[in-house]
Amino acid sequence: MFNRTFNIEGRMIGDGAPPLVVAEISGNHGGSLENALDLITACADAGAEAVKFQTYTPDTITLKSDAPAFCVQGKLWSGRTLHELYQEAHTPFEWHEALFSHARALGLIAFSAPFDETAVDLLVGLHAPAYKIASCELPDVGLIAKVAKTGKPVMVSTGAADDAELAEGLAVLSGAGVRDVCVLHCVSSYPTALEDASLSSIPYIREKHAVSAGFSDHTLGLSAALASVPLGACVIEKHVCLSREDGTVDSAFSLQPDELKALVAQTRQIFSMMGKPKTAPLEAEKESLRFKRSLYIAKDLKKGDRLDAASVRSVRPAGGLHPRHLPEVLGREITRDVPQGSPLGWDMLD
Repeated sequence: MFNRTFNIEGRMIGDGAPPLVVAEISGNHGGSLENALDLITACADAGAEAVKFQTYTPDTITLKSDAPAFCVQGKLWSGRTLHELYQEAHTPFEWHEALFSHARALGLIAFSAPFDETAVDLLVGLHAPAYKIASCELPDVGLIAKVAKTGKPVMVSTGAADDAELAEGLAVLSGAGVRDVCVLHCVSSYPTALEDASLSSIPYIREKHAVSAGFSDHTLGLSAALASVPLGACVIEKHVCLSREDGTVDSAFSLQPDELKALVAQTRQIFSMMGKPKTAPLEAEKESLRFKRSLYIAKDLKKGDRLDAASVRSVRPAGGLHPRHLPEVLGREITRDVPQGSPLGWDMLD
């Protein structure tokens, strides 16, 4: 149904490729285009390969209301209305061309999560090479269908979703002929406690839905993101900020540039450690092959002596008969004089 490997602007995603580290800008520009551009530069300097934006306005994502249903309860943004929060966090439509242009000039893959159809239209005009369906937009099958019509690769976040909801969204993409899809395991809790990271979801998603899988991480620090690599995450998304001291909207759970740099480097290192299943000695083990145990003469012997436990032993190095042959050789005569330290061979026995 879905491709397990695909590419975005020539960068391979999926089985056999190192994880794509995506730096999520979100609202950490703090309402300043200059800060947004500086943050993109910092992401490139840190070694990230992609930057991601969020494309919406407060009025396209919610209603201006202070009714209880429109207020955040608990954790980071508690007590704020959705409209107020998104007013602070949104990235103005008129910034997008400059943001995409700057990212591309730095060699970064630039894409975004659209939150309504007008956002998709804007991103199509900017030739976005991929799209992200944000967690809470997963039920919006109309939005997914609009994104599917672009024919571009799609990343889908699973925060607050169940299997049936994810399957419905994937069915919309599949039905529209979209094959290049990566599902990002996500926990929509800001920040996410490490004990809630549920990293086993990554291989589960990959097998259950027959799709490549990644991780949109809202935990603090690097440990959860790095742990996702051996579990098969082919995309790792982390929010980034210039400095947590700036107090921008997502900064409390975002990486600073030096931490992003560490994430990129350590992700690549862990991926390189994975390698392929070891079914035979590696070239790096060539010297150790000489030190496998084998049968050696343990004391000087004369022709006609019979081998016993004191005269033949399984020791390092290699060179003699395999240790499995010890019971067969005990009691047999030596056909010639043999000094201690000689590897035992069949030609020495009667």
